[in-house]
Amino acid sequence: MLLIPKAVYAHYMNHLKKNGIAADQHQTYVKWLRYFLDFCARHVIAQDKVERLRLFTEKLREKKQGDAQCRQATHAVTLYFEMQPHDPLAQENRPVVDEQSSMMLEPVLSLPSTTPQRPFQFHLAGYQEKSDSPEWDAVLETMAGEIKVRHYSRKTLKTYAHWSRKFQRFMKNKPPQELSGEDVKAYLTYLAVTCKVASTTQNQAFNSLLFFFRHGLKREFGELRDVPRAKKSLYIPTVLSRAEIDAILAQLSYPFDLVVKLLFGCGLRQFECLQLRVRDFNFDAGILTVHGKGKKDRTVPIPEAIRPELQVQIKAVGELHDRDLAAGYHGVFLDDAVEKKYPKAPREFLHQWFFPQKSLTTIQETGERRRWHLHESELQEALYPAVRKAKIPKRVTSHTFRHSFATHLLQAGYDIRVIQTLLGHSSLKTTMIYTHCVPVRTVKEPKSPLDFQE
Repeated sequence: MLLIPKAVYAHYMNHLKKNGIAADQHQTYVKWLRYFLDFCARHVIAQDKVERLRLFTEKLREKKQGDAQCRQATHAVTLYFEMQPHDPLAQENRPVVDEQSSMMLEPVLSLPSTTPQRPFQFHLAGYQEKSDSPEWDAVLETMAGEIKVRHYSRKTLKTYAHWSRKFQRFMKNKPPQELSGEDVKAYLTYLAVTCKVASTTQNQAFNSLLFFFRHGLKREFGELRDVPRAKKSLYIPTVLSRAEIDAILAQLSYPFDLVVKLLFGCGLRQFECLQLRVRDFNFDAGILTVHGKGKKDRTVPIPEAIRPELQVQIKAVGELHDRDLAAGYHGVFLDDAVEKKYPKAPREFLHQWFFPQKSLTTIQETGERRRWHLHESELQEALYPAVRKAKIPKRVTSHTFRHSFATHLLQAGYDIRVIQTLLGHSSLKTTMIYTHCVPVRTVKEPKSPLDFQE
């Protein structure tokens, strides 16, 4: 949650006293103000103060806050608005992020129209952060360039930069050109023995450093021997029954219920679902084109049970797209250099997100206003309370529905290789994990194949 800058906090406290707010209510008013600022940072909303306050109050009512609490929250924010024009610091100070929060949130005190609310492309990767060693910074810049040339995802860049920085801190800024395979071995040993990380985490660190050496330092670190490996455990995915999925859907509101239906009905990953475009749906052929990991496309059947809902969603998105263009918004973001190649493409309805952001369009650095897709954090925030209300005693994430998709198909007797294709797995070994989720039904007494009845 956002913390109020000290200068603004002091001015706000004085404003509360001037307006006769009891001293024992001051921290409660500050709490409501922090909730409001955090709400504005998480959701790109209108510039109009009245509209912002209305949306915030609606959110409080969704969270089951009573009328008295909503009135108090409204009063707290209204006092802040009254104070703001007379407080130049309110426009200059940025709210800072709580140390317990892992999200870097944008300032929302003034919400200027030129401020990007969600950085575009590789701005969240973290490799741009400057350290005490310019040599390391230069190597990471080189590595980031190699990742972009290969069109790897932003998450890959962020992960590789993260482990490279951690390796830099472990080596205490040792000059990059003096690094050797023994340094990598020492770090991987440290992760396994001291940090006791999972095997997948250690492997992720290894792959990151391998890329760092090959494409950042332009050399190999050689073969690593006798490196302690983190113990690999057998992971059995959590699977939901159809009744449990229906119970969760009953607790979800639009559009999150439709998102979950696609996750379970098509076996999509979370990012694959949220980044769907209108053009990906082919209702005539009954197939959905999915743009998966590693720029690998695949097709899956469109669930007939939700075909009408999908068509209604496309109609609603089309109307939203028309309103955006009429209001001066410029369509949606396209990957890489597609916008330069097809300058009219951002305005075309076919490129519109299937799950567009509900609030106002975010703004790119250039000042062009474009619409983003529904953010992952919004889905997670909606899913958690729905699972609790449905009284499901399992750890449920968005990926659980993909696990359930595969397991239900396996239980229905579908071939494992068909499931592999639908999931977009490169290796059959990855898909085989779902065989542990299905009860094994075997004949106790062996029988010769010659005696099988056709």
